[in-house]
Amino acid sequence: MKKIVILFSGDGFNAQNIVRKMHNKKCEVVCGISNKRDAKGLLKLQDLGIKTEVLEHAGYDSRESFDKELIKLINKHEPDLVVLSGFMRILSSVFTSNIKAINLHPSLLPKYKGAKAIEQSYLSQDKECGVSVHHVNGELDGGEIILQKSFLRCKDETMESFTQKIKELEYSIMPEAIERVLDAKSF
Repeated sequence: MKKIVILFSGDGFNAQNIVRKMHNKKCEVVCGISNKRDAKGLLKLQDLGIKTEVLEHAGYDSRESFDKELIKLINKHEPDLVVLSGFMRILSSVFTSNIKAINLHPSLLPKYKGAKAIEQSYLSQDKECGVSVHHVNGELDGGEIILQKSFLRCKDETMESFTQKIKELEYSIMPEAIERVLDAKSF
């Protein structure tokens, strides 16, 4: 069975969803790693029996030095794939040239890259909005798209209803994208 490591920074709802839908079914989630000691996702994964580790970025003098340590930590688990699921760090080329990773992003890329994607998408006049999973490369949210899912905006859409639609799509798209990448012959 192929192994994945999940990287996250916060509540870990998507990481929890991946574990529930995929662990010991489609793949083995060998570890969840957070860059924040107080990330609520750590407890969520531990409650599901997943090993977790913390590598706080604050103690490093550069992105590159943090990324080197992150690579060492990831490689200890020998994953076939690394999944970024709400990992709120811009990764350097040290990481992107050494780790095969995919990322979940809450917009229809190439639109609305970066941390404010939901807000930017909501404030746009776009009729169709959604989420993307893409390969991680040296460009922020710029890697090859693996899968996208979308919805049509309602006329009376609120930020709350819009965000809920994004979250629902994220829960369905990420397991599907992971399976697609793991099943690919040349991944």
